[in-house]
Amino acid sequence: GFLRLVTAEGHLLTPKDSLEAAGIRDGDHLTAIYRKALVSSTARAFALCCSGDDQIVTWGDGGYGGDSSQVQDLLRSAQQMQSSDR
Repeated sequence: GFLRLVTAEGHLLTPKDSLEAAGIRDGDHLTAIYRKALVSSTARAFALCCSGDDQIVTWGDGGYGGDSSQVQDLLRSAQQMQSSDR
């Protein structure tokens, strides 16, 4: 799974945020939220989704599902994912 950090003010930190850049100081409180990762694969591609997220990330051979750039808007409302042979 993955952890996401939230500040006491409710600001969700991204993995790219450093604590310093986010303005976190010594003594500030953070909440860690655990998110379950779901992974699906074909022979040449993978897909990753985290529960509570609205994005599915794919990589690998485009002919086997590794390129989802054309359908990212459709994937935002996906509730499950499953792989097939092609």
